Amino acid sequence: QVQLVESGGGLVQTGGSLRLSCAASGRTFSNYRMGWFRQAPGKEREFVAAIGWSDDNTYYADSLKGRFTISRDNAKNTVYLQMNSLKPEDTAVYYCAAARRFGVLTTTKVYDYWGQGTQVTVSS
Repeated sequence: QVQLVESGGGLVQTGGSLRLSCAASGRTFSNYRMGWFRQAPGKEREFVAAIGWSDDNTYYADSLKGRFTISRDNAKNTVYLQMNSLKPEDTAVYYCAAARRFGVLTTTKVYDYWGQGTQVTVSS
């Protein structure tokens, strides 16, 4: 069992930045690939970014490349999502997730554990 707790969300103006954190506990963090997803009201959960067992492999939604950066610190059991140049359409609940199994990291079904989410609101 892995417990994931997101933090760092909040209210920010257009063009601002936020750094989300996801702290993991319960199992060996470095054994899990990690992802960030988001869900806006009335919409399906969508892929944001993912990272392999180390910082060597990262993946992003095409629309977010260049603005968002995912990273991890295995010594701190934490994965981060740095979000820059935020737009109102980035408003959503952001979830981190952990994947033990192999599979495509851009899909929700590969992930075994999910956090409760943190709200990000970007005002215009």
